[in-house]
Amino acid sequence: MEYIYAALLLHNAGKDVTEENVTAVLNAAGVEVQDARVKALVAALEDVNIEEAISKAAVAPVAAAPAAAAPAAAAAPAAEEEETEEEKKEEEEESGMAGLGALFG
Repeated sequence: MEYIYAALLLHNAGKDVTEENVTAVLNAAGVEVQDARVKALVAALEDVNIEEAISKAAVAPVAAAPAAAAPAAAAAPAAEEEETEEEKKEEEEESGMAGLGALFG
């Protein structure tokens, strides 16, 4: 994800999303850079209008959220009472990640 974040940061700053720039951002963030991943990201974004992709993603419904809620609804009431704080935190994180995944569908 940090590679995508670097590309979004560069785009937001009005800079070109190049291998050198992505590598510089990742190095500044203290991330161990894998050149192959940087090259793949830059190549994948070459023909993408990032602004358009962001605007479409902001409007698109999140399909993963209802799927994650279905197993919770099927659980027995006794099992719901025994749910630990850690499980609740995991569900919240999954819900948040589903929204981020929609950005790059």
